[in-house]
Amino acid sequence: MSKHVTPLKDRVPLGQKAAFGAGHLVNNLQPGALGVFAFFLLTAFGMDPFLAGLLGGLPRFFDAITDPIMGYITDNTKSRFGRRKPYIFVGAILSGVLFAVLWQLNPDNSQTYNFWYFLILSMVYLIGNTMFSTPLIGLGYEMTSDYNERTRLMGFSQTLGQVAWMIVPWFWVLIANPNLFETQAIGVRRLAIIVGAICMILGMMPALFCKEIDQANLTNRDELTIKNIFKSLKSLLHNMVLIFKNISFVRLCGATFLVFNGFQMVASFSYFIIVFYMFKGDYGLAGTWPAWFSTISAVFTAFLIIPVITWMANKWGKKNAFIYATAISMVGYALKWWGFNPENPWLMFMPLPFMVFGIGGLFTLMMSMTADVCDLDELNNGMPRKEGTFGAIYWWMVKLGQGLALVLGGLVLKLVGFDQLAVRQAGDTITNLRLADIIVPAFTAGLAIWVMWGYDLTEEKAREIKEELVRRRGEL
Repeated sequence: MSKHVTPLKDRVPLGQKAAFGAGHLVNNLQPGALGVFAFFLLTAFGMDPFLAGLLGGLPRFFDAITDPIMGYITDNTKSRFGRRKPYIFVGAILSGVLFAVLWQLNPDNSQTYNFWYFLILSMVYLIGNTMFSTPLIGLGYEMTSDYNERTRLMGFSQTLGQVAWMIVPWFWVLIANPNLFETQAIGVRRLAIIVGAICMILGMMPALFCKEIDQANLTNRDELTIKNIFKSLKSLLHNMVLIFKNISFVRLCGATFLVFNGFQMVASFSYFIIVFYMFKGDYGLAGTWPAWFSTISAVFTAFLIIPVITWMANKWGKKNAFIYATAISMVGYALKWWGFNPENPWLMFMPLPFMVFGIGGLFTLMMSMTADVCDLDELNNGMPRKEGTFGAIYWWMVKLGQGLALVLGGLVLKLVGFDQLAVRQAGDTITNLRLADIIVPAFTAGLAIWVMWGYDLTEEKAREIKEELVRRRGEL
């Protein structure tokens, strides 16, 4: 167990942790709401399934381009308000407003009009969201230079972020409730305004209350001018090459890709298994069980798993905490075979405390370790520090992987013989669906453990790097 006591100057006050966590709640709430609302493109606005798929996929490619560029911009920004906070403040306002405007569709409009309205505004919305999200991630990496305090900060922020996943599953219930909204389309439009307003207000909190790194010690930053745009792009590409030569960071990206996207591939399978296996295709009997399954998962993650993961990281180190947590999640996936029991629906909650160790610990640990990797990069490559670029590339990998996971998840459904038009599924289909729901995430989790086995940025090494960087910068 670590004997290190975090110096007072490296501790992040509770108020700043809460403000940073509010930003992460927004970072989860917007994509979560987008995922739910996207379903109603078909049922409420009559969008063709193929066109709805394009509306889900095309903006991701655009998002993958803007993230690294925004990371580069925020790393090299010079202003009296800081490198991150001006973008977070403006981005929170833009993304909140544009999220609400994005969903002001009308089913009476032509399908072509709604398609182009949504596609174009999605691109504009993503600019605002990238302006908010990418600097927010970079800000978290630099709020403290202490190895253990980084984990506590990320754990606290991820706990608040889980509140979004407690809320999002109930959007399905609210929008489809005729006692609340006359039509689903009206429900989507009104709820989008509420979500947008909440995200705008909470999203400004990190910009108002969090503290950035002292810019006086940051050198060798590029000038962000129109005249130097081509030079800047060249520097961006150079930085990306340096980052991908960082083996520790590549391991983090690879393990995240495997754990998160293995989970995402089968994320919808639990809903299908609950409805078609446990309740024999009767949506009425299934009722709110799927929503409760998702909400209880988030509750376990926020109030049980993340605190335990934080303790494990401080006791045994971040890499070991990741390996233990991921192995425990594999046990949880296996327990789903007995948990999804038609005779006793309450048993579906039995695997959750084990299963959510994987996702619950993933971003807490990986974001903390990425902050350590940023120090390693400064040691090896010098200034400027590239927290924004590291964060952008990390989440770029997550987003591209998520898109791939959604495609592969549909392929798996097809391979097991799932018929979306059938009231009841064949017995073999249900069995294969249940097996895939267990085997896919457990297999990718096992691969992630293998990837992280050689990760060597230990607490001792991280402290040595920190001391050397302090000496180089001439800090006290």
